[in-house]
Amino acid sequence: MQKPEVSVVIPTFNRCDMIIRALDSVYAQNLRPSEIIVVDDGSTDSTVTQIQHRYPEVILIRQANHGVSHARNRGIDAAHGQWIAFLDSDDMWYPRKLEIQLSYLNENRHTKICHSDEIWIRNGKRVNPMKKHQKYGGQIFQHCLPRCVISPSSVIIDRSLFGIYGTFDESLPVCEDYDLWLRIAAQEPVLYISEPLLEKYGGHSDQLSHSTWGIDRYRIFVIERLLLEVKLSPIQKNYALKELMIKLEIYLAGARRRRKLKEVEEYENKVNYYKRVLASRSSHNSRTDAK
Repeated sequence: MQKPEVSVVIPTFNRCDMIIRALDSVYAQNLRPSEIIVVDDGSTDSTVTQIQHRYPEVILIRQANHGVSHARNRGIDAAHGQWIAFLDSDDMWYPRKLEIQLSYLNENRHTKICHSDEIWIRNGKRVNPMKKHQKYGGQIFQHCLPRCVISPSSVIIDRSLFGIYGTFDESLPVCEDYDLWLRIAAQEPVLYISEPLLEKYGGHSDQLSHSTWGIDRYRIFVIERLLLEVKLSPIQKNYALKELMIKLEIYLAGARRRRKLKEVEEYENKVNYYKRVLASRSSHNSRTDAK
């Protein structure tokens, strides 16, 4: 297999104690990438000086703090490779990660995005994911709706897909990966490798998902926009509407508990509206089946 052009994009913010581990894992790859791009999103610790000292050949982009989506997008814009491989600065790859994924992609040339299984480390200890976190390959749109089941650090993607489906939504403080993978999975098959190819670390206090209450409101926003802007098949639309109703009910219950009266009214209206949409679709399908 001819060595393809692979650009590694690593966003980071105040992760001086982790970024070196991530970079070490990239340099340990059996199949080395053509370039490594680190986008420092306004770090105030020693992240920049450590990278400059230990890895002067890394393409280091420095910017004021704009968030992880902006950092990833800036890395994509700067990349020259056909393939983009993402790595979060708190995660690490196993040595054959790129080699194995590119070999599978070479055998499945119709597929332009690939992810893999991973080992979870939480607060320094290995933990087992629950059934709801199971990963899939193929036409996985419906499996991407409940929660994000594709870890950015596991992804290698043909850059042409960004031209078709866009990049990470910089307006989203969380769920930006959930949003992008849904847009892509609605139209593209996703290659999945069941072998763990990385270690995914969590439990630290600066993780966005830990600092944002009511994360489902962002998933609700994503699904609503998906229904309006993306051409979905009738089956995909039904999956999306049903998952949307689940998330609306969950979020509405939380808003009621917290006595967020304005949000209660807003989300009650949403629930009632989508109930009517689902009822209308069900009635239409029944009439169609009867003909």
